[in-house]
Amino acid sequence: MVDTISASGLIEAQPEDAGISSQRLENLSRKIQEHIDAGAFPGAITAVARRGEVVHFRTYGSMDDEAGKPMAPDTIFRIYSMTKPIVSLALMQLYEEGRFQLDDPASKYIPQFRDLKVFAGGTADSYEVREPEREMTVRDLLMHTSGLASGRFGARATTPVHELYSRAGIQGIGTKGTLADLVEKLAKLPLAADPGTAWIYGQSTDVVGYLCEVLSGQPLDRFLQERILGPLGMADTHFYLPAAKLPRLAANYTFRDDGPGYRLLDAPATSEFANTSNTYFSGVGGLLSTAPDYLRFVKMLANGGELDGTRIIGPRTLELMTLNHIATGEIRTASPSITWLDGQGFGLGFAVLLDPVAAAIIGTPGEFHWSGAASTHFFISPADELAVVFMTQFMGSGPPTAIGRDLRVAVYQALTD
Repeated sequence: MVDTISASGLIEAQPEDAGISSQRLENLSRKIQEHIDAGAFPGAITAVARRGEVVHFRTYGSMDDEAGKPMAPDTIFRIYSMTKPIVSLALMQLYEEGRFQLDDPASKYIPQFRDLKVFAGGTADSYEVREPEREMTVRDLLMHTSGLASGRFGARATTPVHELYSRAGIQGIGTKGTLADLVEKLAKLPLAADPGTAWIYGQSTDVVGYLCEVLSGQPLDRFLQERILGPLGMADTHFYLPAAKLPRLAANYTFRDDGPGYRLLDAPATSEFANTSNTYFSGVGGLLSTAPDYLRFVKMLANGGELDGTRIIGPRTLELMTLNHIATGEIRTASPSITWLDGQGFGLGFAVLLDPVAAAIIGTPGEFHWSGAASTHFFISPADELAVVFMTQFMGSGPPTAIGRDLRVAVYQALTD
């Protein structure tokens, strides 16, 4: 059953008032419900805003099968890599203050990185290194072209550098200690590639978070709260969940080992995300959020960096972030879990749609987007004044992680102007 929750006050306008057909938008709800009925994932939320107003917000299915809880509008989700755009934006706020330039060497602010070397061959037990072709820059960190390897998720690749990361306890979310401790570990390990030569989806955004700490003089959680989360009214977005909000945390699921369907992966009561004693604030993927909270973030982005009279980032800065910074054909992905699509590029914290024909997907050039490991997703089309958020909790490839394509078809086809 699909539950329309316009009575909650989240709906701000009727679809037709924003140039969207209500009838055609039902394709979105139908498609999500089909996935749930087929057992692809237990529940979800879809939200659509156009021209600054929410025109669609629906809940589907369950947030916790074991507890028998239906999906609620204020359900809290592990957004994993949808943390990256928030932390990247935070660093660019400091760019606007003149704290750094994008082509500055990262070592200017992180002295431990001055003598980084590149892996040149061998095994994790016995390897050779060489000098990099050039130093890592701040922009490399924002673009995932720093040469740093992956943490936990990238460790599926059996390379010596990934093995060295694993031995050092570098695993992205769940890493112990602090971001400063991470930097000390990274400084002792080789780079996986020369900076600027490979798009490696990995540890870079944790270092972006550390740069926020160094340049602001504040822990990352406090900096985000003061600069982005508080000003936008994102009261339910946290690195670690306060005990009073634990009943609202969704369960996280993955594929069954013995056949179709899904099984419990991370129960709310025992989730690492509920451990408020943790001190590792992962820019790679540490945040929790709700659909209404994240919708405020994407509405701000769709509105050129401002929401309800509060400016978070300058429009020209945001435009720079959402341009493609990867030269066509120059850099290809070196990340085992990422399939880089033709017709797309990458900016400073976001993937960017360049050519819908090459990408074989409906969309508007200039659209930017990203996803989270538990199948959360968002996309924004500035030209269409459109922002879309999808929330669920399912780890693993398949229909949930491919949902972004279904979302685009269902939303774009409903536009009437």
